[in-house]
Amino acid sequence: MMAHDLILNVDDTEAARYAKSRILQRAGFQVIEAASGGEALAKAASENPALVLLDTKLPDLSGFDVCRRLKQNPHTAMVLVLQTSASYVASPDRVRALDSGADNYLIEPIEPEELVANVRALLRLAKAERELREVNRLKDEFLAILAHELRNPLGPIRNAVELLRNLDPYAPQPQESARQMIIRQTDHMVRLVDDLLDVSRISQGKIALRVAPVELGELLRSVLDTAADTAARRRHTLSAQLADTPLWVAGDAVRLAQITGNLLNNACKFTPLGGAIDVSLARDGGEALIRISDNGIGIPPGQIDSIFTLFAQAGHSADRVQDGLGIGLSLVKTLVDLHGGSVAARSDGTGHGSTFEIRLPLSAAPECGAGSGVPPAAPAAEPGPAVAPRRVLVVDDSVDSADMVASLLGYCGHDVRTAHTGGDAVRLALAFRPQLVFLDIGLPDMPGTEVASAMRKLPELAGIRLVALSGYGQERDRNDALAAGFDQHLTKPATFEALEAAVRELDAP
Repeated sequence: MMAHDLILNVDDTEAARYAKSRILQRAGFQVIEAASGGEALAKAASENPALVLLDTKLPDLSGFDVCRRLKQNPHTAMVLVLQTSASYVASPDRVRALDSGADNYLIEPIEPEELVANVRALLRLAKAERELREVNRLKDEFLAILAHELRNPLGPIRNAVELLRNLDPYAPQPQESARQMIIRQTDHMVRLVDDLLDVSRISQGKIALRVAPVELGELLRSVLDTAADTAARRRHTLSAQLADTPLWVAGDAVRLAQITGNLLNNACKFTPLGGAIDVSLARDGGEALIRISDNGIGIPPGQIDSIFTLFAQAGHSADRVQDGLGIGLSLVKTLVDLHGGSVAARSDGTGHGSTFEIRLPLSAAPECGAGSGVPPAAPAAEPGPAVAPRRVLVVDDSVDSADMVASLLGYCGHDVRTAHTGGDAVRLALAFRPQLVFLDIGLPDMPGTEVASAMRKLPELAGIRLVALSGYGQERDRNDALAAGFDQHLTKPATFEALEAAVRELDAP
C-alpha cells in the first residue's frame, strides 16, 4: 500500500539532502532518504513512497537511469518522480528526464515554496488518478455483477416459452409468432449481457484470443447465414461478394465471427425496412479487406471519429425498437486491434448509409488436414430418441428458475425435485438419490462448488452426474467448475436443448 505522504529524498550531497528534507518535513511530509541510485531503488521497492525527489547526479547511477528503472518496475511504476539538477539545466536535459518517466523537472537552486508547491501539485494529481482508477475498478466490478444478475431472469423467461411450446405444439400461428418474438428478444438480451461482460473483461485485461488458422470466406458465409433471418424480417436485400480463393488469417474464430456479426447486425438495425446491405471480402496486398455497407441512416460527419468510443451512439431511426448500449463498436475495435488489424468507418452523412472496413493481416494457409477454425454451426433442433425417465434434482436460489427447469424436465417424463440452498440440496440428494443434479453456482448459504465437493464425498451419491448452472461463462469459470467435481458447465440461460443433452449424457458410454 502506498504511503500517500511519504517522500523519498535522493541526493548524494549530505548538506543538500538535509536541506530539502527539512523543507518537506516543515511542510508536513514524512521523509526518508537515500544517498545513491541503488539505495533509492531498494527503498522505493520496500517503502513504497508516494513521491521520489531525485537528484540527477548520483555516484553509481544517473538520476535518469534510476527514474527509468522505477517506471519500468510494475511495483514502483505508479510512484511519482520529481527530478532535480544543478548540472543538467539545458532544455535537452529536461526532455531526457521527462522521456525517462519523470513527472516534473526542476533546476536547482530551488526556492522552498516552489519545491513544496510542486510536491503538493504532483500529489494532488496522483490522488485524482488513484480515485479515477478506483472508480474504474468499481465500474468493472459493477458491470460484471450486473451482467451476471441479468442472466438470472432470462432463464425462466426462455424456459417458460419452451414449456408453452411443448404443452401446445399445434398452437395457432399468431400464438407461435408471439413465442418466437419472446425467444428472439430474450436472445437479444443475452447478446447485450455478453457485450457487458466483454467490456468488463477487456477493461480488466482478462480477454485473450484463441489463435488458430481461420479461413475468412467460410467464416463470413456462416455469419451471413446467421444474419439471414434478421435481414428477412426487416425486408433487407442482403448480398455478398466473397473472394474466389481462400483468405487465411491467424485469429480467434469466435471473436472474428463476433466482430463481423456485430457490424452486420448494426447494418440491419440502422437500415430502414426494405434497405440494402452488401458484404464483401477481398485481398488487398498483404491484408484481407472485409467491407460491410448499407444504405441506412448514415453517420453525421462530426460523429465518425467517436463512434468506436465506449457508450457512444450515433443516429436514431424511428422504426428501431432498441439502439443498444453503445458498446458494440467499441468491442469491435478492441477485438480487431487484438488481431493486429484495423477498422474504419465512413459515411456521406445522415441518410446516406455507412461503410465499415476491417483489415486483417493475411497468413499462410495451414497444412493439409488442419481445420479452418470456423466455429461449427449449431445443428438444427431435432427431437432425439426417447430418454428413459431419470431422477433429477434442480438446485437454484431463484424459485422461478428452478421451477421452469423442473417443469421442462417433468414434461419430458423425468422425476424432478427442486432445492434452493446448498444445505437443502445435499439433504434432498441423500433422500432422493438423483441420477443428475443441475446445480446453480451462486447459492445463498454456500457456493455451488462447495455443494458439488460435498456430494462427491458421499458414498451414497457415487456415480451422480453434476451439471453446473452459472451466470458466469468465462473459460476460467468452466475450469473452476470441472475442478470442483462438476461433469459439465452450462451458462445461463440454458436452453431446453442443452438441458435435454445433459440428461442424454447419462446414457453416454
